Amino acid sequence: MVKDPKANHLDISVIVPLFNEEESLPKLYEWIERVMKENKFSYEVIFVNDGSTDKSWDVIKSLTAEGGLVKGICFRRNYGKSAALYCGFKAAKGDVVITMDADLQDSPDEIPELYRMITEDGYDLVSGWKQKRYDNKFTKNLPSKLFNATARRVTGIQLHDMNCGLKAYRQDVVKNIEVFSEMHRYIPYLAKNAGFTKIGEKVVQHRKREFGTSKFGINRFVNGYLDLMTLWFLNKFGKQPMHFFGLVGSLMFFIGFIAVIVVGGMKWYALAHGVRAMLVGTNPYFHIAILMMILGCMLFLAGFLAELMIRNSPSRNDYLIREEI
Repeated sequence: MVKDPKANHLDISVIVPLFNEEESLPKLYEWIERVMKENKFSYEVIFVNDGSTDKSWDVIKSLTAEGGLVKGICFRRNYGKSAALYCGFKAAKGDVVITMDADLQDSPDEIPELYRMITEDGYDLVSGWKQKRYDNKFTKNLPSKLFNATARRVTGIQLHDMNCGLKAYRQDVVKNIEVFSEMHRYIPYLAKNAGFTKIGEKVVQHRKREFGTSKFGINRFVNGYLDLMTLWFLNKFGKQPMHFFGLVGSLMFFIGFIAVIVVGGMKWYALAHGVRAMLVGTNPYFHIAILMMILGCMLFLAGFLAELMIRNSPSRNDYLIREEI
């Protein structure tokens, strides 16, 4: 008997990372299930329990017992949203992967249109835009606007809400990007760097939180900025670090070297004309110049060592191939 290659085919995988959301999980799943049945989608729901200390995992186990459409992944401790998405992406089997938060602030009613934008409009990734928000204006809305303006400037991706938890992906995208540290904020940028450039946006409904409190503090904006700078640097110089460290180091060494010559020349000129001048060793400009030369050498050496590490890395020739003929 020949096995049907589409027997395990799924239209959609819904990934829900969560931490202490026991009250909202049953209602969220019922909502997702209703939307899927109304639109006749084949689907799976993957709940990733990020080390919850409440009864979230017990709720997930009760949902998995109801049928084969629910899968659960449980971490031993809290690792963060990026780790949860990474494991969810690995487990996903659907042609289109939808991510949403577990706090009921993301509406499953958005799923059919997100699916259509991926499958019919040809987008690689569609990010939600919560145009009208119900968060606190000063602690979330204003910092979020500044954060997104900076992200648009640095990444070149014109999204109004890059960190929106409600997103849709073509399966190829989630299988070819690696979400690590706290980089879940910049998944569109990771996708763009991997060659998935057709990135769209959809205005989505933002709902008030029904249960519990937000798990993210104000420090996420500071961490987000640092993570953005890390991604920008890795994208620009990750494969060729010598182009950054070598250039900056050479410039610093050259400027310091010229400064030493100028200080020495000024001393020689003073001696030649019988003018009293301070000792070179007591001249502060001389010490600054020497410091620049030393720092320049260290930066150049850092770039050289980084190049050696990359040359011996097993992933130095990892390239994403779209198709072969």
